[in-house]
Amino acid sequence: MKYSIGEFASILGVTADTLRLYEKHDIVRPMKDNHNNYRYFNDLDARNLLSSRWYRSMQIPLQAVAGLIRDAPSGQVVESIAAAGMQLEEEIRRSTLLLSKIQEIHAELGGIGESFYTCTIRQVPGMYRIQQTNKNHLLQKEGLKKTVQSWMELLPFTFYSFRIENTEGINGTDELDYSWGLALLAEDQQKLEVCLDESTEYLEPAVCISAVIVSEYEEYLERESFGFMLDYAKAQNCRISGDINGKILFTERTNNGSKTYLEINIPIERI
Repeated sequence: MKYSIGEFASILGVTADTLRLYEKHDIVRPMKDNHNNYRYFNDLDARNLLSSRWYRSMQIPLQAVAGLIRDAPSGQVVESIAAAGMQLEEEIRRSTLLLSKIQEIHAELGGIGESFYTCTIRQVPGMYRIQQTNKNHLLQKEGLKKTVQSWMELLPFTFYSFRIENTEGINGTDELDYSWGLALLAEDQQKLEVCLDESTEYLEPAVCISAVIVSEYEEYLERESFGFMLDYAKAQNCRISGDINGKILFTERTNNGSKTYLEINIPIERI
């Protein structure tokens, strides 16, 4: 029998746009009436459409489905289904990692009140980092662009971090030597199997004094903002043992302006 596009779509439970898409990929081949340019489908088109929808239900790409409809030895069908299963397994793995990271971030933000301008001593994990600024000014390094683009695709596993170097004179009056850039925890780098290149630097795990502070959105990093942490280190008979680092937790935006919540970590060792 012959069916108009509307009849055919209604019988098979699809839209006319879906039929046009499948026609474009040569999955269905309607006959055209030369008198009115109407397209008519037949029962064989129905079989091909249903077969293709079966393949698509397993998330096999439409282009691959078109190939299977045109020429599909049994071995190729089995291989295509196996490949779709492996792809789905990887998507589930990534989704499971993402769910775990979202829960981790939620718990971290939910506990801000306990760390707000309150010093604690904790083990901070190792992380990889790319330097994107000198203080607050973006660097124009051609070699960084590809890494930055790939790391942006890893959000929220990557996060915006800062690093304060040359901390020997941190209690002085010199301007802080700091930079901003995307960072990735070492454990997440392993889970995501992220390739590293020469633009990445590694910050070793360290025992740190940690606290959460608030900074005005456009402020530069200044030692006064975490001076209470330096005082705490002195009171605990500790000295700074490495570069200070931290990250943006989130930015609060209200009618009164914007404020950024920062986590600051100061590596220490007992004197």
